[in-house]
Parts: sequence; C-alpha cells; structure tokens
Amino acid sequence: MLDIKIIRENPEILDAALIKRGAKAIAQELAAMDNSLRILQQKLQDLNTQRNEVARSIGQCKQHKTDDSEFLKQAAEIKVLIPALEEEIAKATLELQNILDNIPNIPAEEVPVGADEAGNHEVRRVGAIPKFDFQPKEHFDLGEAMGTMDFAAAANMSGARFVLLYKDLARMERALASFMLDMHTQEFGYTEVSPPLLVRDSAMYGVGQLPKFEEESFKVDDKFRLIPTAEVSLTNIVADKLLTEEELPLRFTAYTPCFRSEAGSAGRDTRGMIRQHQFSKVELVSIVRPQDSKQEHERMLSAAEEVLKRLELPYRVMLLCSGDMGFCSTKTYDLEVWLPGQDKYREISSCSNCGDFQSRRMKGRYKELATGRNIFLHTLNGSALAVGRTMVAILENYQNADGSISVPEALQPYMGGTAKIGVKK
Repeated sequence: MLDIKIIRENPEILDAALIKRGAKAIAQELAAMDNSLRILQQKLQDLNTQRNEVARSIGQCKQHKTDDSEFLKQAAEIKVLIPALEEEIAKATLELQNILDNIPNIPAEEVPVGADEAGNHEVRRVGAIPKFDFQPKEHFDLGEAMGTMDFAAAANMSGARFVLLYKDLARMERALASFMLDMHTQEFGYTEVSPPLLVRDSAMYGVGQLPKFEEESFKVDDKFRLIPTAEVSLTNIVADKLLTEEELPLRFTAYTPCFRSEAGSAGRDTRGMIRQHQFSKVELVSIVRPQDSKQEHERMLSAAEEVLKRLELPYRVMLLCSGDMGFCSTKTYDLEVWLPGQDKYREISSCSNCGDFQSRRMKGRYKELATGRNIFLHTLNGSALAVGRTMVAILENYQNADGSISVPEALQPYMGGTAKIGVKK
C-alpha cells in the first residue's frame, strides 16, 4: 500500500508510476476523494466538539437552574447528525481504501519501461549452454520413461497440473531442498523456519495477495487459505510489530509446498512440471531498514544465483520492466534457467524488493535509534529456488543419450553419493 502523502503532496509521482506500469492515471481522482473524506472528518470533529460544549452548557443550566431547552434541542440535533456523518465517513473511507488496495507499487527509477516480458532487460548470462550429440528431450518425457514421474495417476486423483514423483525423483526433490536450505542457512545467514501453510485473509492482504489476486489462491473455508508461497508466512512474522533497529536485518528461509490456482494461465504449460497447482519451493525473505534494501536485494539475488552456479546450470539474470513486474514490487530480478528440451530460458526464481509497500499493509515498523521515530520496514522476497523447476532443469541439462540423468556433483552428497539416476539394469 502506498503512502497517502504521495497522493496528497506529489500526485504527479503516482500518475507517472501508474503510466509507467501501463495503468490509468488516477491521482487527481484519489486526491479529490481524500480531500472530501478529510472535510467529512473535520465536520465530525467539529460536531463532537460542539456536542461537548452543549453538554457543558446543559450542566451549567442545571447547576444554576436556568432554562436549558435551547441546548437540549441542539443536543438532540447533534445526536442525529453524528451517526449519519459517521456512516458517510465509513462509506467514503471504504471506497477510498478499496481503490488504494488495488494500486501497485511505484517502480524504482532504474526499472525499464515496458508493457510485458518483451520489455525486460538481460543483465548477464552465466554458464555454457550444453551441446548434445542427440536430440534432447523435455523433462516429462525423461521422467515418464524412467518410471519416476506420473501425471496420469495424479490427474486421476486430483485433476490436471499435478504430478506423482517416485524413487530417484522423489529423493532428488528432498535432496534439492536440503541442499538449498543448508547453503542459505550456513553461508548466507538465513534463519530456517517451518511456517504455517494455512493463513488468514489478513496475512494474504498484508503481502498484497488480496484483494487483487483472490482468484489465484485456494480458499479452504471462511477462515483459511493455502499459501501460494512461503513469502506470505515469512513476511507476516513482522506484522503488527514494532522492532528495534538492533534486531535488523532479519533473514528467513523456508521449504514449503505452495498452492496456486493458476487462474490466469489457462492453456499455458499444460504438460509437465513448469506450472502446477501444487509445487515445492525454498523461499527467502529479508526484513531491513529502508537504507539497506537496495543492497539486500543484490545480496538475495546472489544467494539465489549461487544455487544455480553450484548445480552448474546455465542461466541468465533479467531485470523486469514496469509492465511485467509484480504488484508489490518496486524492482524485480528474474533468474531464467536454460532448458534444452524447450530450447529456451525459463523463469526459475524472482527476487523482489517491495520497499515499504507490504509493511504499510501489515503495520510492520521499527524504532529508529537516532531519532526515536517509528519507521516502516522494507521487505524483500525471492525464490531460491523453485524446487520442481530446478529438477526440471537438472533432468534436461544433465540427460544422457541412454535416457539416464547424471546428478550434479554438488547434489551427490545429498543423494547418498549417487552419480546417475535412471540407469537401465
């Protein structure tokens, strides 16, 4: 959620940001609504003051045994006016809040302008694209041929966009999660967390998933939703809290299942493990001071990149343009891994700096040492990495002519020393 002061004092900043994101400029409309609301609030304040004054006058009349009929008449009128005005204020507040809740974050100055992924900028490429002396296959063909990936049985029990993993691939999923968590906790200083998978709507609202993206999450009942990412649980650790400056930075990581309805992706990636309703992911979340968030963003990106480097998977770093960036983000890097079976790079991680956008919704702050002021925290999140997509990348980049898959050297200790899977016996 944006600071209302931007709309009051610098509406041109908001309109420029919305235009950069390809949205309609509405700052003047919001400013008018905000001004009308403030006028109503001032009227209510004046009425409350008047009510108190009338009450004092009635008391004085009773004390001195003088006529208080005029004051009683005024009190009766005020008694009717206040509830009506309160109702009008509540309606105007809700109307303004509903609009504010759906306004995206302001892009950072260095974010390129663009309408969609075609406007993203490539920052760098890392790793050599493998060359094969045979036609490389896609991951689902490889997995099904090994008998370790079953989409049909999963569809029979759950429908499309689910998979059953067996044997070596089930073990690889677990191994990848352990490998990533060990690296992030032992080398990058993240605290491992086992968070709730079910959260209230208020937690989803706090990270910007509601109300705008309501149909993209799975609602269990009137109380809970399944998390679409551990970002929801990890970021909400600081909801409604006032931290000390000495506690910062906070860095959390978690390995969890994630659940997404994929409502806006009908017809996309219908085969395979690229886009599923349930998938596993290792998430990174940082909570920092405003002056530290840019540097923390680069640090988080390097942690995600390190996973790909150690697995020796070729990838590229993309700076997302204004039209392709997430709702809460002020700046986002995507990591795209090379998939030989598709002959192109595909997203495997997004690392985003959300500034104080989420903390304003969550009311997460810290007390600044130098001034004693309460300052909104800056929040950052990143996949490091999506485990299923990392497995997809390993299958396709490490495939052999006989259909077997070599295991990346860095992962072998987590798989009991296994150097190759899918070997025909």
